[in-house]
Amino acid sequence: MSRSTYVPSPTGPVARAVLPLVPLGLLAALGAVLAYAWKAPCRFGGAWNDGTQQFLNFCYTDIYPLWWNEKLDQGLAPYFGHDVEYPVGIGSLMWIVQKLVGGLNEPGVWFYDLTVLVMAVSLIVGVLIMAALAGLQGRPWDTLWYALAPALILTAFINWDLLCGALSLGAFLAWSRKRHLLAGVLLGLAIATKFYPLVFFGPLFLLALRTRRWHAFLWTLAGTVTTWVAVNLPFMIFAFKGWKKFYAFSSERGADWGSLWYFFQMKQWPILGDADRLDTLGIVSFGVLCLATAVLALAAPTRPRLMQLCFLVLAAFMVTNKVWSPQYVLWLVPFAVLARPNWKPLLLWQVAECWYFFAIWLYLVGIQPGNEALGIGDTTYFTAVWGRAITIAIMAAFVIRDILRPEHDVIRQGGVDDPIGGVFDGARDHFVLRLSSPRPKDEPVPYSA
Repeated sequence: MSRSTYVPSPTGPVARAVLPLVPLGLLAALGAVLAYAWKAPCRFGGAWNDGTQQFLNFCYTDIYPLWWNEKLDQGLAPYFGHDVEYPVGIGSLMWIVQKLVGGLNEPGVWFYDLTVLVMAVSLIVGVLIMAALAGLQGRPWDTLWYALAPALILTAFINWDLLCGALSLGAFLAWSRKRHLLAGVLLGLAIATKFYPLVFFGPLFLLALRTRRWHAFLWTLAGTVTTWVAVNLPFMIFAFKGWKKFYAFSSERGADWGSLWYFFQMKQWPILGDADRLDTLGIVSFGVLCLATAVLALAAPTRPRLMQLCFLVLAAFMVTNKVWSPQYVLWLVPFAVLARPNWKPLLLWQVAECWYFFAIWLYLVGIQPGNEALGIGDTTYFTAVWGRAITIAIMAAFVIRDILRPEHDVIRQGGVDDPIGGVFDGARDHFVLRLSSPRPKDEPVPYSA
């Protein structure tokens, strides 16, 4: 080898970017293995077939019973042969796995196993994508909160949420790299899998309004709409009744376990506990929180970071939703960490989420006639319901404080603006609400102005 031969440095920029991904990917795989092991009493002990034991062993999943509930055991195709209460991304995955396991012994168990394999891969991919995003903020190891969060291990394989999480994070990684059409495509796929990523367009719109970076926003919006329509249109044309089941079911269902509305109804609060006003109350309360977030985004002296607004709007959606399942914690973990990577409020929230996870199953046992002594009652259960709502509100309060006083934001230290913000990073303000008297001439101008 000649003296002039170039040998890449093991500490070069590529190596520094890639090396943290290897252990983080392995730790994400460990998290998936632990989540699978947590379901062992049901997967290997048969507790799924006992309506009490699956709760007492804390190993319930939606995936296994849906093999029968969605008529997959009868060979019926989702939407075409049977109406499915999930968006087409999940229904299509059901159909693929159905075809793979249809001729096997115990196909319901195999349906669970193969679905979990897809979710495990989604978790690993999601962790690696989040590591890339956190790396832009100079903190790749914050991703450990997603790979090994206690609440993640408990809830990872209850439903299909991890797939949507990977798609959503992928969209923001594409956005951060200014690949706006790709960001839109991934968001379209995410919305076709779970509906909640639709709320992320609020932060993107507000920051585009403040910075006038409309070109990026519109390309992302076009990619999202085109992809969502392309994925959904065949089902809308050829299986409309089956396709609309998800939207009809979502609008018609009442307050479910875990939601604050369920508490209000069970305690018969005036107005807030009125089941006939539930949809209106949910929409209005979410709208009020979104309006407050919009005012904050447009009036804050320093433009908020994209992840801060995404966290706030997603938290608002969860807290005001009439459904708040245990696995919804998976939606929020990456955005909570990217918005404010402070371990104390995150740990407090994780404790609350874990307590809710155990409480909901014991509550479902306690409301079964004859099993009251094995479970818990309303009072204990509702401490868990309010526990996670309050801890999320605490995290939101800290994020709002960081927005209003960016010197407390650990991401913005050293003159950093918004590393994940893509075109918003370092952009000048063009539209800002002024809610106070004009700034004195000798007062410093905020960073983003």
